[in-house]
Amino acid sequence: MSSRLERVRSVLFLPASNPRAIGHARESAADLVILDLEDAVKREEKDSARSAAVEAVAGDWPMPVAIRLNSVGSEWHSLDVDSVARSKAEFAVLPRASSAHLVHEVAGALSKPLLAMIETAAGVLAAADIAPETAGLIAGTNDLAADLRLPAGAGRQPLQMALQTVVLAARAAAVPVFDGVFNDLDDLEGLTAECADGRSLGFDGKSLIHPRQIDACNRAFSPSEEEIARARRLVEAFGGGAERFEGQMIERMHVESAQRLLDRA
Repeated sequence: MSSRLERVRSVLFLPASNPRAIGHARESAADLVILDLEDAVKREEKDSARSAAVEAVAGDWPMPVAIRLNSVGSEWHSLDVDSVARSKAEFAVLPRASSAHLVHEVAGALSKPLLAMIETAAGVLAAADIAPETAGLIAGTNDLAADLRLPAGAGRQPLQMALQTVVLAARAAAVPVFDGVFNDLDDLEGLTAECADGRSLGFDGKSLIHPRQIDACNRAFSPSEEEIARARRLVEAFGGGAERFEGQMIERMHVESAQRLLDRA
């Protein structure tokens, strides 16, 4: 796992064609910024967005920055790969990853760490093979819902199995994994609830589409003071083997989990 991704909670996507958004992102509290060349950019702005992204990552950023390529098979993909490979972007992001072979080829051409977006049924089924080829996985929930032909307004419940499959693949490969976006910019309560759901599924953080979502996301994916205090007590109290701690049986597995929480905090 890249050490630069170990504590990432908030993953902010923004159009590389929007210089104002890039300026705001640079000054934000996002843990990872992704300059998007794909869905967020109009066809007629693809070339200028690519140039803008390369120029933007050449400057200093307080957080790691990635560039999302256009998908394999699109007319812009090869140009994106060539430009991003020569850029100072720390990471690249591949949308609609559907096979380990495809991801391996793109990562090799880039010669830099690649995050793969799992956005299709094929991608979910191949996630266990894709994950070892990557620096991390991102669940693309909007595209996935469309690929699964879910009715509008179906919510996250029909996606639970797919999301858990993505998390399982990432954990087996020891790479970080990030939840999909929350679309309603004005519903911070809904965002907070979806962040809590994502954390309960095992995600390390969440994709975001606006800076106003960052604070709620960072809070939701950070251990609470109560969690930190209990983890410290558990680690300090453990004497080896199975034993009783605050009314529960614990063993080394629980200590390792508590130590991971402390490390993340």
